Amino acid sequence: MSHVAPEEITEFSFLAGQAAALGVPIPPVERLSLTLADGRTLSALRYGDEPVEVTLLHGAGLNAHTWDTTVLALGRPALAIDLAGHGDSSWRDDADYTGRTLAADVIEALRTWTDRPQVLVGQSLGGLTAAAIAARAPELVRELLVVDITPGVDQSVGPAALREFYRVVDAASRDELVDRAQQFGFGGSRDDTARGVFLNTRVRPDGRVEWKHHFAHIAARLLDAPPAAASTGAPSAILGEHGWADLDAVVAPLSLVRAGHGFVSDDAEQEFRARAPRARVLHLEGSHNLQETAPAALAEIIRTAADSIGPEPVEEPGL
Repeated sequence: MSHVAPEEITEFSFLAGQAAALGVPIPPVERLSLTLADGRTLSALRYGDEPVEVTLLHGAGLNAHTWDTTVLALGRPALAIDLAGHGDSSWRDDADYTGRTLAADVIEALRTWTDRPQVLVGQSLGGLTAAAIAARAPELVRELLVVDITPGVDQSVGPAALREFYRVVDAASRDELVDRAQQFGFGGSRDDTARGVFLNTRVRPDGRVEWKHHFAHIAARLLDAPPAAASTGAPSAILGEHGWADLDAVVAPLSLVRAGHGFVSDDAEQEFRARAPRARVLHLEGSHNLQETAPAALAEIIRTAADSIGPEPVEEPGL
């Protein structure tokens, strides 16, 4: 009788199946951790052994693993960062998850983990964070791809759906949370959604499953708060009132990748075109989380940016 325990499911257990479905090899992947000046921890996934040339920032309520399929399809060295309050990164005591605040952590991470300007890809909240990074530290960004978000997105549509989704912060099982995510149109196939839920939840001592990111708990509280009570962490703050100013300050090539069934309306796209006339606007069929619903097509856009001739690697002073 065998006493060998079944193989434990880890955060990397799903990669083999994803790679097989795409017909691509599995790159080396490791979990990175950076201790920030205030004692918080920023976590990330590094794919590949070569110098990183693509950095990926997820949306609110997601984590670095949302990019797994896109990175596999891309086939390039990449860095996917867990934004503060998400994944394995520390929660913020002040619950300030605005793009400009999150950008400070990512800038420190890029200076630690990369040696050249990046093709910086940000989806949703990660897109506003990426714009703030490109505006504040242009030497770190070779090209900026903003995925299905603009500062002018109608907050009564997409972000409201996120808040309603996170009204339920725990469940008796992960299957219940998968059902809810599918009902709201988040994620791709059921298997993909189940993988995302596994990687974004934890089992409490009482046996119930809860979202492990801070955003869910903030959003749930906001649903029951009177309008006047909205303050730090409110959706209007999360989207960022300074988003247009950040985009206006971006000097790197800039593209908006809009989902066919996402959060960016026709009006929001037109406002983006008017405010950022030099930017490209690309359309992909899929829902808001394009990295999960159209990973191969999004990877092709990222690959094209990575293949373009960019700046030379950043040299450290004194070297």
